[in-house]
Amino acid sequence: MSVKLSKKIMSKLGKTNAEFKLIEEGDKILVGLSGGKDSLTMIHAMKEQQRRAPFAFEFIAVTVSYGMGENFDKLSAHCREHGIQHVIKETQTYDLAKEKIRKNSSFCSFFSRMRRGYLYSVAKELGCNKVALGHHMDDAAESFFMNFIYNGQMRSLAPKYTAQNGLVVIRPLIQMRERQLRAFVEDNGIEAIGDEACPAMRFDVKMPYARAQMKDMLAKMEKEHPQLFTSLNAAFKNISVDSFFMTED
Repeated sequence: MSVKLSKKIMSKLGKTNAEFKLIEEGDKILVGLSGGKDSLTMIHAMKEQQRRAPFAFEFIAVTVSYGMGENFDKLSAHCREHGIQHVIKETQTYDLAKEKIRKNSSFCSFFSRMRRGYLYSVAKELGCNKVALGHHMDDAAESFFMNFIYNGQMRSLAPKYTAQNGLVVIRPLIQMRERQLRAFVEDNGIEAIGDEACPAMRFDVKMPYARAQMKDMLAKMEKEHPQLFTSLNAAFKNISVDSFFMTED
């Protein structure tokens, strides 16, 4: 069964790619595939981009298993059906977390760091030069305000950067809205993995409310200012560094 990608998604993907030179001739890209709506949209958009682009590139979808007894059979079958190469990286992250994470500590950051580390190592094993992550504009906005409010930092999510190990990390969906990605899986009847697969559900710890609070705050702001995310997207590219409290070296 073929999937339908909206013109908006493919247009935004193409513009973001051209603007930041995310995917280039000869790239071999590892795409992090959790099975959620964001990464599912990404693999299909990249598959379509592969067909349309005037240059050749490869990508491989990689799913990290935390060793919690996850079943990725449906996800693997979905990838096979659509001609997408899929690799599952088995890990014991869940057992390791039991030892490393103390009550009320940051389990989300622990799992995120571990997952990223495994994606990097698999990328090296497979000879990939880039790693694609499925963050979108809502993620970038939430990260900006979380850093701003809780860490006193002006920081967000870059469309492209080079990790310490030399791999180039790209975010092809970074200028898309979360609702566009949700609509893609719903309109195509694709079964996406949701919060039920989150390792946090297995731990007796407080749920992280900061991001949920940011989502709520931004939703309220967008109601009052419908152009909020358009302005944020523009502002992230239009930073007047000399207007901030910078000291001379």
